Amino acid sequence: MSTTTGGRMPLLEHLRELRKRVVRSAAAISIAAIVGWVFYTPIITNLAKPVCDLKSAQESGADNCGALYINGVLGPLNLHIKVAILTGLLLAAPIWLYQLWAFIAPALHKREKRNSILFIIAATPFFSVGAYFGYTILPMAIRVLFGFTPDALNNLVKFDDYLDFVTRTIFFFGLGFELPVFLVALNLIGAITGKGILRPWRIWIFAITVFVAGFTPSPDPLSMIALALPLIALYFLAGLISLLNDRRREKKALRADSGD
Repeated sequence: MSTTTGGRMPLLEHLRELRKRVVRSAAAISIAAIVGWVFYTPIITNLAKPVCDLKSAQESGADNCGALYINGVLGPLNLHIKVAILTGLLLAAPIWLYQLWAFIAPALHKREKRNSILFIIAATPFFSVGAYFGYTILPMAIRVLFGFTPDALNNLVKFDDYLDFVTRTIFFFGLGFELPVFLVALNLIGAITGKGILRPWRIWIFAITVFVAGFTPSPDPLSMIALALPLIALYFLAGLISLLNDRRREKKALRADSGD
């Protein structure tokens, strides 16, 4: 990567670098989407479990599966493509996260680059745990939401709408579990201290609650509590880790000052 004096990169080089990273990310997502295309049937079978047993319905030759349905001539194809793309985004997450890091890495110092690598390594499993956690509470959330349907009415759900609901739930739970990773990463590069993280804990709890209420796809309090409590616990865990890192950094600085 070419840079000018002082490690600065001209605007044109920034745009070229951005284009390269975007192309690589898109290529990785496209390749991973092939997996979603090939394994389309088992994927939608697992996603539909909270509403109906799609596998049993297919084996028995049933005309419908619970409240789910697909509408339109292009509906099945659109659903197939959407499942493939979403699968590609999830499977290629380590690659496009790395491309994001590689784009901003030239502006970081050597130590910050090393800490950024640790962030990328930690970001993927935390996102995966959050996404899996979101998937596990789906049946409970759907039962609560379906419970508001009047007894005299049938609640038919378009599969596209149901898939959007499922993916938003999984995505926001995965995104929420990135909170401690971001806080610890900021502490590692010296942008914030452990005390700076924990001092406004009331504001953080309020902000987490507002985030959960505003961005979770389901309005039921059960889903909100299920996401808010782990996020609050992870927030305090990130603050504790940052305090320990600050103490280690201070001891290292004292040893350097004393010539030890």
